[in-house]
Amino acid sequence: MFFQIQSGMINFADVFGVKYPLRLIIDGIKRSMIKKNRKDQILMKTENEDISMLAEIDTNPVEVTKEELDQVFPVMTLRNLIMFPSVVMPVTVGRQSTLKLVNTALKKKSSIVITTQKVSEVEAPGFKDLYPVAVIGKVLRIFEMPGGNTTVILQSNGPKVNLDEITATRPYLQGKVSLIEEDMQVEKSDEMKALMDTCRELSTKYVEASERMSPDTAFAIKNLDEPEILVNFICTNFPFSQEDRYALLCINNLKDRLYRLIQVLNKEVQLATLKQNIQMRTREDLDRQQREYFLQQQIKNIQDELGNGQNDEVEELREKASHKKWRREVGETFEKEVSKLERINPQSPDYNVQLTYLQTLLALPWDVYTDDVINIPNAEKVLNKDHYGLEKVKERILEHLAVLKLKNDLKSPIICLYGPPGVGKTSLGRSIAAALKRKYVRMSLGGVHDEAEIRGHRKTYIGAMPGRIIKSLIKAETSNPVIILDEIDKLGSDHRGDPSSAMLEVLDPEQNNTFHDNYIDMDYDLSKVMFIATANNLATIPTPLLDRMELIEVSGYITEEKIEIARRHLIPKEMDANGLKKEHVKFTKAAIEYIIENHTRESGVRELEKKISKVMRKIALEIASDKFTGQHELKPADIRQYLGAPEYSRDKYQGNEYAGVVTGLAWTAVGGEILFVETSLSKGKGGKLTLTGNLGDVMKESAMLAVEYLKAHSHMLDLPEDIFDNWNIHIHVPEGAIPKDGPSAGITMVTSLASALTQRKVKANLAMTGEITLRGKVLPVGGIKEKILAAKRAGIKDIILCEENRKNIEEIQPIYLNGLTFHYVKDIKEVLKLALTNEKVADAIDFTQTKEEKDSKKQ
Repeated sequence: MFFQIQSGMINFADVFGVKYPLRLIIDGIKRSMIKKNRKDQILMKTENEDISMLAEIDTNPVEVTKEELDQVFPVMTLRNLIMFPSVVMPVTVGRQSTLKLVNTALKKKSSIVITTQKVSEVEAPGFKDLYPVAVIGKVLRIFEMPGGNTTVILQSNGPKVNLDEITATRPYLQGKVSLIEEDMQVEKSDEMKALMDTCRELSTKYVEASERMSPDTAFAIKNLDEPEILVNFICTNFPFSQEDRYALLCINNLKDRLYRLIQVLNKEVQLATLKQNIQMRTREDLDRQQREYFLQQQIKNIQDELGNGQNDEVEELREKASHKKWRREVGETFEKEVSKLERINPQSPDYNVQLTYLQTLLALPWDVYTDDVINIPNAEKVLNKDHYGLEKVKERILEHLAVLKLKNDLKSPIICLYGPPGVGKTSLGRSIAAALKRKYVRMSLGGVHDEAEIRGHRKTYIGAMPGRIIKSLIKAETSNPVIILDEIDKLGSDHRGDPSSAMLEVLDPEQNNTFHDNYIDMDYDLSKVMFIATANNLATIPTPLLDRMELIEVSGYITEEKIEIARRHLIPKEMDANGLKKEHVKFTKAAIEYIIENHTRESGVRELEKKISKVMRKIALEIASDKFTGQHELKPADIRQYLGAPEYSRDKYQGNEYAGVVTGLAWTAVGGEILFVETSLSKGKGGKLTLTGNLGDVMKESAMLAVEYLKAHSHMLDLPEDIFDNWNIHIHVPEGAIPKDGPSAGITMVTSLASALTQRKVKANLAMTGEITLRGKVLPVGGIKEKILAAKRAGIKDIILCEENRKNIEEIQPIYLNGLTFHYVKDIKEVLKLALTNEKVADAIDFTQTKEEKDSKKQ
């Protein structure tokens, strides 16, 4: 056999980390395959025999007799590599025990067993950690490589054996083996020739498709003619999986091993081809991106030459940032984001996203605060000028200013003003900002149902924006404005989150110094911001949010207050809005009162402002039509002419001529009102109770409580024993189209029932409110101020309240209480004693008369 082998290098770096001359490997294999030729005649021809390393290495076949197989062999364990018979292979050695083994084997020229670890990470493998099928080999040469590594050239040309046991572990592994019989005879048939050609073809394809294999490997495969040598060379040197290699080694028939090798090669070629295709597509995409980048850089250079490049924008941002007084971490984040902007193509959508984010950071007033002008008398003057009444609110603001003046550093309070519409809750915030000389921002929360409205969107999205809190600070240009959170009770929630939960951090003085907005993605200090929330109904505000705020009630106005508000604020405002002057119109006090009593029904003054504006427009029309004859001093008759017939009839006391009719007091969203509870009796068996008037469940329960109480205490009123069995009771509350509910009509219903059952009159000009229990106790109720105002409007003189409501009366200014007498009670007996007179109504029912007595009396 003659072979012409070109000088080349085969890359085993993936397995061993070094490169070896291809000639050395192939020549060694060719020498080792001469085990059939016992004469050591190697027929070969090389181009550079003078520098060949083969002369230094004895590659004669390893000959092991059956007697020698009975001895104990040194066992060399490999990692990630399985050696096959008839192979010469370099191996890097690192373990001290293995170094001792190979040095001893080389010195004594003894045979060794070469096997493989199941798990490569095991440092001291035992019998269970090794594959049982191994080969007999020897150490040909040991090289000391640069870097301190030791490389050993192994020849595995001995028989294939089975490792039966490990007999010693020191100074290296030693064990006993048994021979495995193999059938490696080459059949001279067309099938074998086809198998060999297929194996060479697939091997060449795999080398071409795989980046891990050197192209010289295909050259080596072409120069190996012996089927056994070719198969074993491919199995050893191709990067198959450990399982596939070991499965090939366990096959003892050459033909079967060839079939199995072709299956493995087919799978690996397909995977390698797929990877190659993926890399090609990726490379093409990368080439396109590089081309676009190159063109974009050219565009950038052209723009720079024209003077309108991206650098100008970046420099402008950095120039603005140099004047900001932000924290060190904010400055570092800004610089990092600017550097990112420089790397983005201006034509990319990400460029505008990044630029908008940086502009938002620059627009925020980091550590910028306005100086509070703390002048208590001046602040009080401003508050009194802008708002009439609201004494509690003004007192709280002045308290805050006083503490701020003394301490000079105070966390701003979270105030919630609650009350009916139109009483000036929102405009009060503007007055507070004016008193403090702070910036004022109003933020309407009505209908907000997206959590991102409060916390902002993630900045990575196109069109992302910061939340309303951050926007308000940008608008105010200071970090300590007065922010009005208008209609906080109207916050909604849906699948996009719960904004009221996001407000918990904003309105907590202990947390809002590190408020985190999703868009800014940094903590911002809100502790110096004065938040003033407004609400109509506290019931719709979540309890955790309510707990974080200081609640101040802004109740409705009495008629006298509305007159003053109209004279001081509404009329001058509407005159200016409609282009009128003082010489054109003048409202008398009677005219204003007429509008309030006949054309509005509210706790605030919003409807009053609309009616005054309507009158102004009528006068403006007269002036524009040249029908104006001089200054109008408006009186009630003029108001009727401009506004038409009265829209509302004032609630008036209806007298006490009827038994069972009692005046109660009710609270509504637009203020207090009086209501009448009427009770009538009709003859009938069973004592049926009927309730009408669109009553809610609580109010119905109050009626049933009243009936049961009087049944249990009928002796107290000297009622006939059978009155509840022979008379049906009907309780009605007028204005049936209006829903009514609540427990405050309890004592009113008891009094109405007692009056109807005794036919006694109720005390004149008397009204009452209070809840009852089955034992006859009177419980306190709310909305006292509004109810008192309603009583005054109706001409009531005496009011019955629960004893525990006395504290509410003491908090009300005396101006509201003029002309009223309050009676405080604890038990229903006291109510009946105060409310019922001894006088019976005309045509009173006599429950003791029989039917015959009534008929004779009529005759």
